[in-house]
Amino acid sequence: MKKLILASAMLAAFSANVARAEEAAAPVPEHAVSYNIGVASEYRYRGISQSKKDPAVSAGADYVHNPTGLYLGTWLSSIKWVKDDGGDGSVEWDIYGGKRGEIGGGFSYDVGGLYYYYPNNNLKAAVGKSADTFEIYGQIGYGPAYLKYSHSLTDTFATGDSSSYYIDAGVNYPIEETLFLNLHYGHQSYANAKDFNYSDWKIGLTKDFGFVSGAIAVIGTDADKTSYSGAAWGNTYVGSTTAVVSLTKAF
Repeated sequence: MKKLILASAMLAAFSANVARAEEAAAPVPEHAVSYNIGVASEYRYRGISQSKKDPAVSAGADYVHNPTGLYLGTWLSSIKWVKDDGGDGSVEWDIYGGKRGEIGGGFSYDVGGLYYYYPNNNLKAAVGKSADTFEIYGQIGYGPAYLKYSHSLTDTFATGDSSSYYIDAGVNYPIEETLFLNLHYGHQSYANAKDFNYSDWKIGLTKDFGFVSGAIAVIGTDADKTSYSGAAWGNTYVGSTTAVVSLTKAF
């Protein structure tokens, strides 16, 4: 599920800040390609541990056509929940694309689609729903704040039917040029699987050290312990409140 939970919205805000600084120094290229690698003490997505509270590694690549705001990207991370749920595979592969830009009056937008691919997950046969999921999303931003809605058009993470959705809001506030305060609150709703619905939250900091970006956050949920701690989750409650640290290198 795209990006380390600590690195997604916060590093997007950081990247935007860096881009503005670079624009002042040099013309923005028409085509921009970037890469990233990361390691985290735990991979959390929407508040839920995807790595059964164990460390995770990741890597990704992004392309942006700056004149239009069109973008494409891919990202991979190690995971454990698919095997815990009776399937196979230990990789999540995300493929996404969309368009972002300015609306005016300080408002921005970001719309697109994101496909979560779990190679050879076999969960359709094991539990009746595939882990592979396709969502479309729309986001409105104002300064450091954003509001985003994601809507599934397929089976949703081997749990909900199509029309499951996630809505979240957050602020990535620049305390100083290289330090951001990250605040987030979201709610996951699964179609025809209401016992798995929950809300999540995060309070964290992201810091650019020049050669690497580091993040630390406290993340928690109100996810039902019965639903999120059975055999399908390795008999571990994967929605508990915890601190997560990560390091990400972009180049």
